[in-house]
Amino acid sequence: PARERLLVGIAGDPADERLVREAARLAQKLEADWMVVHVAPAQRRGIGASRYAAAMKTLALAAEFGAETATLPGMDVAEALAACAREHNANRLVLGHYPRRVWQVWHQSVSDRLSRQHPEIDQIVIANGPADRQRSVAPKPEAGLAPSRAPAYLWASLACFAATAVAALLLKVFDPANVVMLFLLTVVLVALRLGRGPGVWAAMLAVLCFDFFFVQPVWSFTVNDTQYFFTFALMLGIALITGQLTARLRHQARTAAEGERRATSLAGLARELSAALTEEQICAVALRTFSGVFAARVGLALPDAGDRMRALSANGLELDESIAQWAYDHGQPAGSGTDTLAAARGRYLPLKAPMRVRGVLVLELADPERLREPEEQRLLQASMSQLAIALERVHYVEVAQSTVVQMEGERMRNTLLAAISHDLRTPLTTIIGAADAALPHAPDGVLAQLLRGIHDQAGSMQRLIENLLDMARMQERGVRLNRQWNSLEEIVGSALRQLRESLAGHQVRVAMAPQLPLVEVDALLLERVLVNLLDNAAKYTPTGTLVQVSARQVDQQIILQVSDSGPGCPKGSSPASLFEAFSRGQQESAVAGIGLGLALAKRIVEAHGGRIEAQTHADAGLSFVITLPAGQPPSMETL
Repeated sequence: PARERLLVGIAGDPADERLVREAARLAQKLEADWMVVHVAPAQRRGIGASRYAAAMKTLALAAEFGAETATLPGMDVAEALAACAREHNANRLVLGHYPRRVWQVWHQSVSDRLSRQHPEIDQIVIANGPADRQRSVAPKPEAGLAPSRAPAYLWASLACFAATAVAALLLKVFDPANVVMLFLLTVVLVALRLGRGPGVWAAMLAVLCFDFFFVQPVWSFTVNDTQYFFTFALMLGIALITGQLTARLRHQARTAAEGERRATSLAGLARELSAALTEEQICAVALRTFSGVFAARVGLALPDAGDRMRALSANGLELDESIAQWAYDHGQPAGSGTDTLAAARGRYLPLKAPMRVRGVLVLELADPERLREPEEQRLLQASMSQLAIALERVHYVEVAQSTVVQMEGERMRNTLLAAISHDLRTPLTTIIGAADAALPHAPDGVLAQLLRGIHDQAGSMQRLIENLLDMARMQERGVRLNRQWNSLEEIVGSALRQLRESLAGHQVRVAMAPQLPLVEVDALLLERVLVNLLDNAAKYTPTGTLVQVSARQVDQQIILQVSDSGPGCPKGSSPASLFEAFSRGQQESAVAGIGLGLALAKRIVEAHGGRIEAQTHADAGLSFVITLPAGQPPSMETL
């Protein structure tokens, strides 16, 4: 086994509760998976019904402790447990020790049979204390047969009497030895139709009828010939063995039929859900399948865009949306048969998909006790998982379609921006060049002011177009870096030279720590980041305020900071929202720009393996802090 796995076998005894609790503690200490099983007999009525109910109660307790539970079909408990241990790769078998009664002379415990037949399986046998032994004594059944089984024994008696009547007619033609086969056939039919208990009763009654009516002296249980004792014993033995084998075959056939029903139901649900393309189609499949498989009225509630539950379809069921909302929010069942809001008529079950809860299934069962069986619980859980996965699949199909549409729109926008930007760069360069050439020859006054305004606005538009081109290029092909070892002072100085006209009305202060190491960056792209940050400070801060650029090394990181004394982060906005593309602090503003500078700066910094964040000041202003890895600069000889 890859890891510890415990298999706990319970017998349907009140003392099994202690066994499960001890197994839970053992599994927790060993950090092991564990499974609790009960080998269900073919008979679940009469006295066996109380043991089966006790076993179901213990399995429910084990499920609360986190164990996997199951009921196993089989007549031989030891063989069924050994087969389950091999199938689930369990390396330890945990059993309870039940004291042997005085009259059970030849009784051999399950643990002893496993030790003899399967010595390779390790066992942990937990003994019951005195109090457990007292509780484990089953109450004596009331006198007489259980009402639910009385008709079966009555029909078995009538069948034997009918066989006796037919045998009386056949004795006119056949010998008594041949009539015995008629009684054996009756026993087989009774066991096949009515089960093990009536089959045993029919076998005993058939021997008594044969002795009373057909063995000399007739009308008496006295036997003159002692050889008939051997005949009676042989007849009873054959009848009992045949009846038991027939009852076992009947039990196995029913078990196989139930298993086939569950497998067919699950396969049919998976097939229909795979063809469903919308939530409405999935709901129709769920209502039709769950109502038929579980004999229940079915409802389905799904969340809207605000995660508020809405009853999509109820199929005549009164669905309480408040209970459905609780089950959806907490991811736990509620309603009938649970510990939460148990007075509700339906059972509200959350549909848990791999990513999240996708809705709530509501069942109003015709037989609430049906879901006590682990097989039915597993069928319900598997069907709910299929339904949840189908809902999640439809959701992500819609998300994928929306994403494709958004990507196509983004691609068309980038293409349009790139085309327009390329067409605008040439005339802007011409305008800037013409303004630069005309300024030295223009007399002081209005004409010089107009030329400076043309030059400044054309430069601002040129930076805007460069941002558009860079953003479109990065979204299409990603950020391509040309890393070289550069001096941070030179990069900061080059960015300040580009914005000397824009920052002319501000106080600019540069505070670079001495002996800063070289940084391995793309100098042009990092310069673009500083240009955008400084331009942002120049546009959004009043004239005459302080703009400061500082740099320092902290451990293995370079901290580059651009601070201003402006209004800071706009009211109602978070600092992180400033880095969103096409996002501006104020939607309606006289300041030129389309909100790409900070988004472009974030992409460039993150491509370098760093991060950028905005920090507000206590009094006024805003700081943009860039953190870059310092790296290990090469030696001067290498350079």
